[in-house]
Amino acid sequence: MRVLIAEHDHPVYAQLLRQAAPDLEVLTSGDSAELASQAADCPIWLGQPDLLATLLRQGHQPQWLQSTWAGITPLLADGLPRHYRLTRAVGIFGQVMAEYVLTYMLGHEREVLPRLVSQVERKWDSRQGQSLAGRKVLIVGTGDIGQTVAQFLLPFGVELYGIASEAREQAPFVEVGALADLPRLVGEVDYVINLLPNTPSTHDLYNAALFKQFKPTGLFINVGRGVAVVDADLVEALKEGHLAGAVIDVCRQEPLPQRHPFWTAWGLLLTGHSSAPTSPTMMVKLFVENLRAYQAGEALRGEVDFNRGY
Repeated sequence: MRVLIAEHDHPVYAQLLRQAAPDLEVLTSGDSAELASQAADCPIWLGQPDLLATLLRQGHQPQWLQSTWAGITPLLADGLPRHYRLTRAVGIFGQVMAEYVLTYMLGHEREVLPRLVSQVERKWDSRQGQSLAGRKVLIVGTGDIGQTVAQFLLPFGVELYGIASEAREQAPFVEVGALADLPRLVGEVDYVINLLPNTPSTHDLYNAALFKQFKPTGLFINVGRGVAVVDADLVEALKEGHLAGAVIDVCRQEPLPQRHPFWTAWGLLLTGHSSAPTSPTMMVKLFVENLRAYQAGEALRGEVDFNRGY
């Protein structure tokens, strides 16, 4: 069976895949024209959605496409075909995302950034740090990654709340509400962690009205999608003190334009879409597992419903 790899790091993926599945014929290239030629007669694609969307626009189409990203937005663009099976990367980002979230939650409790400012100003800073124990955390998006983040937070003694497509009972959350419950819940928690995918219902979700419902001591962490946040409203909310701070990993436009207000917004930290890098080793392991399931006619992990967009 032939597999096409379209990845910026394609030599690493090709080597790992050949080691994991020697029976496969692996095709890849750093040359776009050669890649397109290979795609014309290859039923299975593995790679990043932006590169694979280009191949789809050229008229090539796989039987099954495995994305190396959790998000598959480029593949959902208008005019692109959808008559193939699409799976996204699942089960490989949970721990690194949890480590990222914990880094900034603990940094917030221990006031790391204000202490750095004090050091620059040569002021002895003896303020007492706080603890995560007893803090209330809202995870907006309780899917694969959200559940893993929740499990990592549990040992710190936090109370966990969630938002999903519909309200439900789900361990280890005290409550999982629907999107309509978001304005109520953001006012009851100390941390709001956005993990929602890019769908029409999640665009501009975090706007001026919602930020006014936050606790003034609350921290907003966005590791979902930049389109969920109305940028100007977040900057104004921070200025007005509706929330204590924001950690922004994802933006509407990346890299962020030089004149964007996020660069100078007080209380906002940018982390340059670095929260959960893909591990080629874990990604190839997932792909091979899905490949064997595909060959056996079994269900695939992370299969996308094109109507829902995830």
